[in-house]
Amino acid sequence: MDRLPDPAASRAVLIGTSSYRHLEQLPAVSANVRDLADALRDAMLWGLPEQHCTVISDPDDASGMLDAVHRAAQEASDTLLVYYSGHGLRDPDTADLYLALTGSRENVGYTAVAYEHVRAAVRSARARRCVVVLDCCFSGRAARVQGGDVAAQAAVDGAYVLASAPRDRVALAPEGELHTAFTGELLHLMRLGITDGPELIDLETIYRVLDERLRAKNRPQPQRSLENDIGRLPLIRNRARAGGHAPAGPVLDAEVRSAMVVAGLGLARLLRSAGRNRDAVPVLRLAAEEQTPGAEGNDTFAVQLELAEALAEAGRLREAIAVLEQAFHRTREMYGPEAVLVCRRLADLLQESGNHIQACEVLKHALDLTQRETTGRSAP
Repeated sequence: MDRLPDPAASRAVLIGTSSYRHLEQLPAVSANVRDLADALRDAMLWGLPEQHCTVISDPDDASGMLDAVHRAAQEASDTLLVYYSGHGLRDPDTADLYLALTGSRENVGYTAVAYEHVRAAVRSARARRCVVVLDCCFSGRAARVQGGDVAAQAAVDGAYVLASAPRDRVALAPEGELHTAFTGELLHLMRLGITDGPELIDLETIYRVLDERLRAKNRPQPQRSLENDIGRLPLIRNRARAGGHAPAGPVLDAEVRSAMVVAGLGLARLLRSAGRNRDAVPVLRLAAEEQTPGAEGNDTFAVQLELAEALAEAGRLREAIAVLEQAFHRTREMYGPEAVLVCRRLADLLQESGNHIQACEVLKHALDLTQRETTGRSAP
C-alpha cells in the first residue's frame, strides 16, 4: 500500500456529543470533530472532499447518529472512516459499550446507542477498508480480543479499530486544553507530522506514535484491533516531509513557535483581505496551537481575536464565542489593551446570540481590567 485512499471513493463520518442534559458537559468534543474534519479535508494531509466528510454534532436519537453512517457505508467503495467522541457508557448488566446522546443517562442503556449498531453499519459497508476511531470512556471494549474483536465480528475485510482508552478506563478531557487528550495528540501528529517518518503515515504508525506520546504524559493508552494488513493502510501525508525536508519536529523551542504564530497570523490576515476567509480559519487554528505556554499574551490574543472574527464572518457564531471564551479565561492571568478588546468582542457576540446577562458580566470584567491597569500605571 503505497498510496492514500482515493478521496473520491472514500467517506468519513465524524460524530461528536458535547452537550448533555444529564451528564457532564464535554466542550472539547466540539473542537475535536471540527478540527478533525478540517484536517481530513486538508489537501496537504488527505484531501477528502467536503461533501464526503459528514459531521454530526450533538445527536438527539439513534437515527441522528447512525443514518449518516449507514449512508456513507453504502457510498464508500475505497475507505470508510467513522469517528465518535463523547461519553462512553457501560451497560450495568452486560458491561457492553454504549455511545451517549444528548439525553443519555448513566446506567440506562436505552437512552444511548449501543456500539453494536455502529458495528452493524460497518458490517454493511461496501468499502474495501473500514476504520473506526472511538474517543470515549471504556472505548477499548470495542477493540477487545477475548470473545472476538470488533473487526472479526464486523466481518469486513480489513476493519481497523482505534480506541482512546482501555476497556475498563475512562478517557481524558484535560481541563484548560482545547481538545481531549487522545484527539488532541492525534491532531498534533496530523498537523506537524513525524520527523524522520515515512512520506505516508499508516494506521499502525499512528497507533504506535500515539501510544508512545500518551504513555509519556501518563495519559490513558490507546487500544487497537485489526484484521489482515489494514494497519499498513496509509491514511495521511507526513507534513514533516513536505517540501523534501523535515522541520524541527514536534517539540519546537519558544523562538520558533513564536515565529510560526506571527507568520500564521500574517498569512491569515492576507487571506482574509483577499476574500479567502474560509482558508484563513485552519491557518489561524494552527497558529493558535503553536502558542507557547507562559509566553507573552499579545500574539495569543491577536490570533484568538482574528480567529473569532473569521468564524463570525463565516456565520459560525457559536465557535467564535467558544474561541473568545477561552481567551477570556486568560484575561484573569494577564491584562492590557488586548485583554480588554477580547472582553468587548466577546460581549458583542454574546449580545448578538441573545446572552445579554453573560455579556454584561463580561463587560463588567473589562471595566475591572481597565481600572486595574489604570491603577497600575498611576502607582508610584
